[in-house]
Amino acid sequence: MSSAVSSERPSQTHWIELSDEYDQLDFGDAVRDGLSREQKSLPSQFFYDAEGSRLFEEICELPEYYLTRAETEILKTSAQEIAAGLPQVRTILELGSGSATKTEYLLRAFGAGERPLCYAPIDVSRTALEASVDRLIVDHPTLELRPALAEYEAGLEAIGQLDLGPKLTLWLGSSIGNLRKASAIDLLARVRAKMHSEDRLLVGIDLRKDRRVLERAYDDAQGLTARFDLNLLRRINRELRGTFDLSLFRHRVHYEESSGSVQSFLESQCAQNIAIRDLHLEVSFAEGERIHTEDSHKYDVAEIENLAECAGLRVTERFYDRAQWFSLNLFAPRADETAASR
Repeated sequence: MSSAVSSERPSQTHWIELSDEYDQLDFGDAVRDGLSREQKSLPSQFFYDAEGSRLFEEICELPEYYLTRAETEILKTSAQEIAAGLPQVRTILELGSGSATKTEYLLRAFGAGERPLCYAPIDVSRTALEASVDRLIVDHPTLELRPALAEYEAGLEAIGQLDLGPKLTLWLGSSIGNLRKASAIDLLARVRAKMHSEDRLLVGIDLRKDRRVLERAYDDAQGLTARFDLNLLRRINRELRGTFDLSLFRHRVHYEESSGSVQSFLESQCAQNIAIRDLHLEVSFAEGERIHTEDSHKYDVAEIENLAECAGLRVTERFYDRAQWFSLNLFAPRADETAASR
């Protein structure tokens, strides 16, 4: 079994190479498909080019965007407790690692003393992944790094081929909220299928709360979230020779109470035709027609328990911020599910 490096050795970085069989979703194909539908849409995963990643880091500092502060508060106060309760863990694997700033609370806690530790971040943003790896090499010189530039499932599959010992998989930032609930269960179940009895899964999940708090978080007064949303159109213009006039679209947000979903859209301010030359595609918009860009689902405790049960998991611990607006949920494989063989 390949293990993490010992505390006497310098940091080692081994980029995980994905084989050709792991096809990534193509931006052009996704744009063609999404803008050809009756209800136009664009996948939220394409927010995170270099500019989108930079804007998101700024959004995380906004007074309205409570999610990052709440989750950071939980990690500050609970990382040591989480690490102490999981002495078997030797690898931290993270889905959508981004800047990995919050993750460092866990890296420090799990790497304390003589425990060897490997960190395997998965992200679709090369800019964010390379920047975080460069920082971690300096700040955590004994840490073994195995980064993968990939979407969740391709990265999980590639890392799953390695024998890295008992793992704690992280899915922070309420990224689970970007999936419809059936899709969230499906992804959790696929993570569960690769878990061994000693493995654990830690998921950040935003909680249901007042509509005004939620809508302000996704439509801030400074307009940063609007710029982040509109950057999708700017990316189409730059990478696919699109002809979107960003001034003719507006960022719109709506909280749907029944589903617990904050929905984000780009709304056309007039009737217009858009050419996307590299796709040989022309897209017509009526005034007021919208492109759906993101869902951010919120949960209550019963819904979180249902997620776990449907995915073959059980909640072993739950951590909250002081306002109880956000939760970190520690999942273990359910005993009545067939365990993966090591």
